[in-house]
Amino acid sequence: MNTEEIQNISTLLEEGKTLLYPTDTVWGIGCDATDFNAISKIYNIKQRAESKSLIVLVDSLLMLQKYVKLIPEKAIEILRKSIKPTTIIYQNPKGLAKNCSSSDNTIAIRIVQSEFCKELIHQFGKPIVSTSANVSGEPTPKSFAEISRTILDSVDYVVNLQQEKITSTSSRILRITDEKVEVIRE
Repeated sequence: MNTEEIQNISTLLEEGKTLLYPTDTVWGIGCDATDFNAISKIYNIKQRAESKSLIVLVDSLLMLQKYVKLIPEKAIEILRKSIKPTTIIYQNPKGLAKNCSSSDNTIAIRIVQSEFCKELIHQFGKPIVSTSANVSGEPTPKSFAEISRTILDSVDYVVNLQQEKITSTSSRILRITDEKVEVIRE
């Protein structure tokens, strides 16, 4: 992992910039999850209504605890056993930009498995947004080569890593309420 590149990207995030980057699933558009204006830029890039919430990435359970008031025991159990990237919808987020969460005061957060994302988030010290690298309503690109020119030209920075990676898998999304697990996306 290129430490200098991670530092440069971290600085860009601090400056409110958007980036196109490889996640542990598909290529994503991201920014500082605590920066309202940066998140607004992402909604504009995706041509997506702000009423649709975004996924937030954290590097660890410890970081997750800083941004969610209560993590259900069932969520911790699932996260410890999960091999597949798993996003969980939590109640009552805290410390994140208001336009990052849903109107029902929930937030979708994933603890990343990708070493690049883990290192970037750790270096940055805050969660980052992750939303698929496509205009809203268009198919999710399975590789860097499938990302539209519109998206490439709209972000502030494109990470030059894993551009040959091909994936067809988005994260699994679960909602946990009263210890009941609802599968939103498998």
